[in-house]
Amino acid sequence: MDTALGMWVKLMRSYATFQRKNAEHLKNFGVTAAQYAVIECLGHLGPLLMGELCKKMLVSGGNMTVVVDNLEKDGLVERVPSEEDRRSILVRFTPKGKKVFDDSFGKHAGYLTQMASVLSEREQRDLGRLLKKLGCTLREDL
Repeated sequence: MDTALGMWVKLMRSYATFQRKNAEHLKNFGVTAAQYAVIECLGHLGPLLMGELCKKMLVSGGNMTVVVDNLEKDGLVERVPSEEDRRSILVRFTPKGKKVFDDSFGKHAGYLTQMASVLSEREQRDLGRLLKKLGCTLREDL
């Protein structure tokens, strides 16, 4: 098998398995993987404009709207008009959403650490560096 093709197959299988286990664990907190990605982003960066959230998450506005709609229905986030530009919408935690982040982040980070522990710390750093190089280089080519 071609080296690049073999790498791609291994990357996709590994990602699919890691993501499936990630999604299963997040059910403990009552959210999907996409919802938790928003929760984590807001938890670390604070309130964000919808456009900023899309850029951080590398998703389209349409996809983000659905995720934020569902988080809003569950009372975890709210949309408010930006004070700087009323055409822009700011997404921020409700108290319930902040509590979900505070209660879940350490536990979920521990779970991800446990899953990755099959690799040594050096292997994890090397893999992270290589994946960043691959992703950044391909993004520049677009």
